[in-house]
Amino acid sequence: MDCSHVFDFKVKRLIVVFTLFLAFFSVGSPAFAQVDTLKAAEHSPAETQAKEKFDIGKFALHHIADSHSWHVIGEYYIHLPVLLYTSNGLVSFNSADFQYDDDAKVVVEKGGQRFVKMHEKIYYASPAPNEHGQYVQLDEKHHASNARPLDISLTKNVCTLLISIVIILAVFLNVASGYKKRKGKSPKGLQSWMEPIILFVRDDIAKPNLGHKYERFMPYLLTVFFFIWFNNMLGLVPFLPGGANLTGNIAVTMILAAATFLLTVFNGNKYYWKHIFAPDVPKLMWIVMIPVEIVGIFTKPIALMIRLFANITAGHILVLSLICLIFVFNSLYIAPISVAFAVFIGAIELLVAFIQAFIFTILSALFIGMAIEEHH
Repeated sequence: MDCSHVFDFKVKRLIVVFTLFLAFFSVGSPAFAQVDTLKAAEHSPAETQAKEKFDIGKFALHHIADSHSWHVIGEYYIHLPVLLYTSNGLVSFNSADFQYDDDAKVVVEKGGQRFVKMHEKIYYASPAPNEHGQYVQLDEKHHASNARPLDISLTKNVCTLLISIVIILAVFLNVASGYKKRKGKSPKGLQSWMEPIILFVRDDIAKPNLGHKYERFMPYLLTVFFFIWFNNMLGLVPFLPGGANLTGNIAVTMILAAATFLLTVFNGNKYYWKHIFAPDVPKLMWIVMIPVEIVGIFTKPIALMIRLFANITAGHILVLSLICLIFVFNSLYIAPISVAFAVFIGAIELLVAFIQAFIFTILSALFIGMAIEEHH
């Protein structure tokens, strides 16, 4: 076995070990947090009732939702600033003022107004509490019906977005500097790691779908690919700066899909629009085909938006649900099976993180390519 094969073998083994390491910690963190919760319940007089009330759906949705605080470890949190636009103007305070309450029982008074937090949403507080001690009015589905101020706070997802931007800038400024310093030479360091992926996006995504015009759209395709991939990976890291579900937030995927939609529409040539408003079918069929083609303009970005959101969110929920089986069955005997499956799914999620970035990018290139394709 020559040196190159030995090196490849060691690299592959390192990748496998690193993958299992990340997967274990990505599924382990929620489990340890829940163990602490159950231990606390053991000292409660309502121990049996607390265990019966364990809701796997509520637990999973809580961990993938956005938050006004960022869990570090154990009982330590980073409390993020709250910024609200109200009828009296801007109001700001620290999320720690809610004292970890998320059930609308702690009222914060700022700027002559009163606020409560329920399910990570901030509402105007009711003058008096209801029968449950909550300063909100509940509808038939037990959702708060109070008015809400415009929340423009620096939440966990916003912080993750800013961190990912800093990481991407740091990586690519370093790569760009490497190209300038080593012009005409073989890549080295971080440049050697990123170059194959950049060439992959160019040769396997941009060129086949955009033809000779690919260079015009390469900045966008590279940006959206690495933005999605990096944030998918950050979402699998259970500790700072990870732990957020940014690409599983439909507002984020909607903006990404809207960017692809705008590029497609504003770069569409006359043949693209002719295919929509004057398709090559008998004119009697235009009454059917034109509405279908117009709807198709919007369904493509909607499919992009939902596909990324659903796949990333489903992956997180699946891992958390497998861990929660230990507490659903209330037995440690199920723990080895539960953790084994969770680690397996966590390892697959590392692959899914890359695949979803690839799918979003190649479909974006395909849609743009259909709009700029020359008539033959």
